[in-house]
Amino acid sequence: MLTQTAVTIPFPQTRRIGKIRDVASKMIAKPTDRAAASYRDQVNEAMIRQMTRAGIDETTQDEQLSAFWSAVQAEIIRIFHRGDSPGGHAA
Repeated sequence: MLTQTAVTIPFPQTRRIGKIRDVASKMIAKPTDRAAASYRDQVNEAMIRQMTRAGIDETTQDEQLSAFWSAVQAEIIRIFHRGDSPGGHAA
């Protein structure tokens, strides 16, 4: 009798380019650091819920969140370097 176990392979959060760009744009638009921190907490909670429902273990969740926020930071830097407005249009 064969017993198979399922392995959940998460979609890498750093490949969610649309989500990364959207979050980066919204982070830039926040008027205060406190507002940005609150938004970050909301995004984290939503992503953790989604990954938990998918059966992704806590260690992998932490790795994915860290990679996602690194990608968001890189996008924020890219936006400012290019001189784009938070809406993505050249200033």
